[in-house]
Amino acid sequence: MKLTYISTYPPRACGLATFNKSLISAINSNFSDGEDATIHASVVALNSETDDYIYPDEVKFVIRQNIVEDYLEAANFINLGDTDACVLQHEFGIYGGDNGIYILPFINRLEKPLISIFHTVLERPSHQQKVILQKIAKRSDKIVVMGKIAINLLNSIYDVPLDKICYIEHGAPDLEPPTENPVRSNAIFKGRTILLTFGLINRNKGLETVIRALPAIVKDHPEVLYVILGTTHPGIIKNSGEEYREHLGQLAEDLGVSNNLVFINRFVTEEDLINYLSAADIYISPYLNEAQITSGTLSYAIGAGAAVVSTPYWHAKELLADGRGRLFDFKDERNLAAVVNDLLDNPEKLQEIRENAYSYGLNLRWPVIGKNYIKVISKVINNPDVGEQILRRLVDPEIMPEFSLDYVKHLTDSTGIIQHAKFGIPNWKEGYCVDDNARALIMTLMAHQLGYDEALKLTPCYMSFLLYMQNEGGYFRNFLNYKNEYLDKIGSEDAFGRAVWALGYLVHHAPNNAFSKFGEELIHKTQQNFRNLTHLRGIGNTLIGISYYLKTQPCDHGMQNALNYLTGKLTDAYERSRGETWHWFENDLTYDNAILPLALLHSAEITRDDKVSAIAFESMTFLESITMGGRYCNPVGNKGWYTRDGEIPSYDQQAIDVMAMALMYKQAHQVTRDPQYLKKLFSVYLWFLGENSLCVPLYDEETKGCCDGLHTDGINLNQGAESTLAYLISHLAVLQAFKDNPDHVYDKTSVEAMFIK
Repeated sequence: MKLTYISTYPPRACGLATFNKSLISAINSNFSDGEDATIHASVVALNSETDDYIYPDEVKFVIRQNIVEDYLEAANFINLGDTDACVLQHEFGIYGGDNGIYILPFINRLEKPLISIFHTVLERPSHQQKVILQKIAKRSDKIVVMGKIAINLLNSIYDVPLDKICYIEHGAPDLEPPTENPVRSNAIFKGRTILLTFGLINRNKGLETVIRALPAIVKDHPEVLYVILGTTHPGIIKNSGEEYREHLGQLAEDLGVSNNLVFINRFVTEEDLINYLSAADIYISPYLNEAQITSGTLSYAIGAGAAVVSTPYWHAKELLADGRGRLFDFKDERNLAAVVNDLLDNPEKLQEIRENAYSYGLNLRWPVIGKNYIKVISKVINNPDVGEQILRRLVDPEIMPEFSLDYVKHLTDSTGIIQHAKFGIPNWKEGYCVDDNARALIMTLMAHQLGYDEALKLTPCYMSFLLYMQNEGGYFRNFLNYKNEYLDKIGSEDAFGRAVWALGYLVHHAPNNAFSKFGEELIHKTQQNFRNLTHLRGIGNTLIGISYYLKTQPCDHGMQNALNYLTGKLTDAYERSRGETWHWFENDLTYDNAILPLALLHSAEITRDDKVSAIAFESMTFLESITMGGRYCNPVGNKGWYTRDGEIPSYDQQAIDVMAMALMYKQAHQVTRDPQYLKKLFSVYLWFLGENSLCVPLYDEETKGCCDGLHTDGINLNQGAESTLAYLISHLAVLQAFKDNPDHVYDKTSVEAMFIK
């Protein structure tokens, strides 16, 4: 067995690091060939930004926590090696990005079988936390949890199949207490009754509860000494130093029990820990929060046969059942004092708990736990499934979420669709804009074409908004506040072009004569402004609208002349900017880039001009080389954009860029009938569902909205109209393309064949 373990690792002082090292030793202890551990195990270690550890030989690769490129390189490193399987320790805090989101691109590229160990399963996860755990579970061949309640949580909240989940308890050192305990011989502990808590110190450990209980305990047992063993958590040290430890010391002094408290500020070895646990009369685990599925310290205490008193968090209720310990209420120092005094007053009760704990703890010894892991890992290696990959780019509309207008209705009132949202709540004070209402009009018409009749009820609202925003000269204001007051006199050329696009689309796809006449009247008013357009995206959007209009009114020579004129503006810009390796319309790729080749594809469909078509496909191929080089769509980031001979920014990625690419591929297929463009259309659409550089979905299946962008460390959780409409239009483009071309839909009966034709 050749295994690669992904986690933190000693000498980093971290609970997962200790667990990871112990697990490796436990698994290797079951082999009898006597070979060194490094033959069977290699480690990919996680470092925080300031770590500079000297690792042992088994650490073969180091990931810097917040450097996403390190995760990709680590996956490649593992894929190129001879690893049989990977074992991943998961805790939200050790991986980079929001809630550790950088782990997703890592596992998405991993080509080896994966066993993931979940140290935390939240009962009330945030949207992003839930998505991350679900994605890891889907990619993993097996999930290991150390608490029984985690099985139910994973199944009921995260939809993880029960047959994928394995229950293996947290291990404990395979050590017996020494005959002569060096801790008891220490002068500090002689003649004292020892209460012990150990582990990395932080506020959620509830150490104040024990100190507040000490006066009542000391009153009956003045010889009691409460020992807090362990260093302060590195994150706490970084942010607030030893403030918490000092607070605890001051609390003991204020309560008059400072002589009954001692700190041992060091990270101890397993041998030392067993000495302390066996020396303690009572081990106390005073966590403040019920939602604790795993406690390594508690497992170690039971494994050592200690008498444990604990708050009733999930793991404690499981592990201390059947007389293996006693429970007291959260933050209840009186209850704790009563339990401790009762045990100290009745040594036979204390001894019974120790014996029960010791007997059960034999099953927690690391070699036993290692054998259980070997069974799970062997099954995975012998029956490799390589998990359920995170949405491969199969041309399969059946994996798409059900189309829903719920969130659009949520953002729409009698005026129009509101621009922005705070998370999934409309932000009315930001008002409305032509850009979004034009997109909304296109989206509802597309939906109606596909049989979603309820969409047509929203269409007049967006039409009337465009009417309200158009001035006498045919141009459009862009912004309107919630009081229906204009916020600008002249909108941008982009907004003008999007309005023309929506009106042209309305004329071509009008469900009735009234809608058609409405569209014709408004688009004719815009015509006088066409020759004044100078911005390429405004020109591109306008070209698309004119092209749709001419499909219905092909004899409108004025519009035909406008089409030719604006097409010339785009092709002239292309010829001026084009270089040997730079096939683009400007010296930069900025936002909404695919609109430009998309516009020329529409124009070429009307004019049948080979030169225009050639530029459209050449620029599309160039854009594709930049944004589609990997296994997913990776649009040019808006954080700096891409200048000729410069670096391509990866973030912030915007939904409208992806929508434009989806429509570009749809139109490319419309012109060529080449099925490769359907595959690319679907691939681009999957950006919204998680096929992106962070492997996280932007579409929110709970709200039916779409998050506002993909940032360096995660997603922008606000769900405005622009991103939601971009998602819905892309979704409808896929449905429309495959409705028109059913012979190209992915055949579920033949995984090898991408298309049926």
